[in-house]
Amino acid sequence: MFDISLRNSEFAIIKKIVFNEIGISLKDSKKDMVQNRLFKRLKHYQINDFSNYIKIVQLSKFEKAKFLNEISTNETYFFREMAHYDFLKDLALKSKSLKVWSAASSIGAEAYSIAMVLDSNLKNWHVMGSDINTHVIDIAKAGLYQQSFLDKIPKEYQSKYCLVGRNQYEGKILIDRVLYSNMLFFENNLMHKNTHIGMFDVIFLRNVLIYFTEETKEKVIRNLLVNLKKGGYLVLGMTDYFDDSNIDSLNYLQNSIYQKV
Repeated sequence: MFDISLRNSEFAIIKKIVFNEIGISLKDSKKDMVQNRLFKRLKHYQINDFSNYIKIVQLSKFEKAKFLNEISTNETYFFREMAHYDFLKDLALKSKSLKVWSAASSIGAEAYSIAMVLDSNLKNWHVMGSDINTHVIDIAKAGLYQQSFLDKIPKEYQSKYCLVGRNQYEGKILIDRVLYSNMLFFENNLMHKNTHIGMFDVIFLRNVLIYFTEETKEKVIRNLLVNLKKGGYLVLGMTDYFDDSNIDSLNYLQNSIYQKV
């Protein structure tokens, strides 16, 4: 089974499906990663070539979701790029309420990091987290992580919000459910507008734009701006870049943070 190779022609079809569905532009250098991640799906169906698997993806909505889950899983951790949480804390201290959207929340580490900051500095707050990957959304809802994730969480938040597991949960931490009562996680495609989910004071979209083409980046950001209040903030990843000259409604502030005007 593991001697099967992903042909260039098959990879080209996979790249097209991924781009059409979620806007991610897979580089040729990602071919081996894609091959390795999809091996278990071939094994699941007991098939020995990628062409047949691609046909299943094209015909089955269920398998297309599984396929996108495998492709879209990325590394994440708590309190990534601390300058953004310092900015959020300052904003919370001078606000009466805040509603924040983690628009590519993966397994929930970013959304829970946001919630810890808000809950420690503000009475009225709400955090929503979304991702195209249904598997990571399930992980986020559970709030159960390997204990190694503690390494990135500041001590003040560890003691307040992180419960260390015992017995069958040895080696894991549970994020205190007191946070979850003000949170919501849901599946979402950044390529679509989301007028039904309301307006936000801050939207985090970090470390995902690097996977999009320039045209797709602008489309995604314009979609998000529909949900960002005037005067609200769009927070991108430190390594993310887009041509902001085409979007007049955004002013750059600092540390990849933009304000809607």
